[in-house]
Amino acid sequence: MHGPGIPPQHGPRPTSGGVVALRVLFTLLPLLSCGFLAWGTMLRLALVTRRTRDWFLLGVSCVLAVGWVTLIGFDDTPEVNGWQGNTGAGGTIFTGIATCVYFLIADIRHHERLAAAGTASWYPPQPAPYGPPHQTTPSYGYPPQAPTPTPGQIQAPPQAPAAPRIGQVRAELDELSELLRKQDPHQTPSSFQDPQQ
Repeated sequence: MHGPGIPPQHGPRPTSGGVVALRVLFTLLPLLSCGFLAWGTMLRLALVTRRTRDWFLLGVSCVLAVGWVTLIGFDDTPEVNGWQGNTGAGGTIFTGIATCVYFLIADIRHHERLAAAGTASWYPPQPAPYGPPHQTTPSYGYPPQAPTPTPGQIQAPPQAPAAPRIGQVRAELDELSELLRKQDPHQTPSSFQDPQQ
């Protein structure tokens, strides 16, 4: 009587430890290098997502890294604290922080999309819950059940119940109850006799 039921619905699969470790490593790379290696983080993102926008941002990151270092190199002060050095250092740090933020957002979204696509293909489409089974051959003497109409189908008028079959079953149950009443309560099941004999 009980069918297999609906398989459990799972949310997105958890991110593996390797993905999280790489995410942390490439987030810290620009921060620990004061922004000089921000291009490495963008290279990782471009290789993983393979999106044109990420490849373009990798190129921008490389150009900015070279530009900031060149600006620092033009500073003629002995302590490298002129406007060129300060602007180059500030730009390098700002580029590193911006790269970290963008990398985290883009990498997390990329892996969420992969998980959603993987989950959708992991399970087959679910049938409507508690719908009647589609019966093609009669079972136990009853006529086959009409399939449940799906939305958009024209619903046929309901069929009249099988009154003759119900009457026949009722008559058989009445006969059986009479037979059981006529029997001696001390008889064993093997000593039942046919009352027509």
